[in-house]
Amino acid sequence: MRLDPIELGSFWMPKQSSTIAQEIDTAWYIVYWLDVVMFVGLMVPLAYFMYRYKRRTAKDKVSDVTHSTTLEITWTIIPSIMVIGLFFVGLSGWMKAMVAPGNALEIRTTAEMYMWTFTYPNGNVSVNELVVPKGQPVKLIMSSKDVLHSFFVPEFRVKQDVVPGTYTTVWFEATENRDTILFCTEYCGVGHSDMMARVRVMEKADYDTWQETGLMPGEKPLPPAELGKKLYATRSCNTCHSLDGSRIQGPTFKGVFGRTEQIADGTSVKVDENYIRESLLEPNKKVVSGYPAVMPTYKGLLKETDIDALIAYLKTVQ
Repeated sequence: MRLDPIELGSFWMPKQSSTIAQEIDTAWYIVYWLDVVMFVGLMVPLAYFMYRYKRRTAKDKVSDVTHSTTLEITWTIIPSIMVIGLFFVGLSGWMKAMVAPGNALEIRTTAEMYMWTFTYPNGNVSVNELVVPKGQPVKLIMSSKDVLHSFFVPEFRVKQDVVPGTYTTVWFEATENRDTILFCTEYCGVGHSDMMARVRVMEKADYDTWQETGLMPGEKPLPPAELGKKLYATRSCNTCHSLDGSRIQGPTFKGVFGRTEQIADGTSVKVDENYIRESLLEPNKKVVSGYPAVMPTYKGLLKETDIDALIAYLKTVQ
């Protein structure tokens, strides 16, 4: 999936957009400044001693000092105290990050090559777009349909592996009404870099309206072809199907409607409304020759109006 540019923050750190972000950053800065102080505190004296006490001639006497018990105790105790302190800083943040509040909104999340699917408590489904209310704890219950993936939203400072055959969870509470990006950060195949989703945070009232109508704040219903163009981008069609005739993982959509395709079993089929619908719901039933049968089904993920919109859009791609 390709997304329009979204501000992720400065060169240094992404914007903080969740309740846990400040605590995560605090722990990071503690480690960072300890590293800076220790590096400078060790490397600067080391460079000075190397220069100041360098043996310049063969006649220079070499010190026979073998150790310093005081120094050895000091550089053992002080780092031990720092490491123990870091442990408790990390433990505090880890416990908060791992235990979701009891009032968290649970959203079922499914990862597969190369898309994210979110199922909400009322049964609504969104693909590559996670919509959440501001100020409401959200718990994602995640699993993978195929290979190992990883859920990562930099602005929320949350990351968790998504594993086939088991459930993992992550929670966050968004603090700002803004869009940000969800990345897959576990290599999962040739389309890995396109496996992104948009996270949309809005006021609770707007979220409730979206749940009822499917429309974002200020959004109006689109004509079928325009809606289909939007779905082409947001439902990961662009990951495998080009518009310019180039070959990706699936056949190009350029001039696809009305074209005759050769099927892997040796038969041929004309690309019409019925074939497009069948390919969305049963994608591996009639696979075009020369392409792998890897397309996931969109059964239960697309409404009838969505399928009609995609058909209308493909008619315009010439």
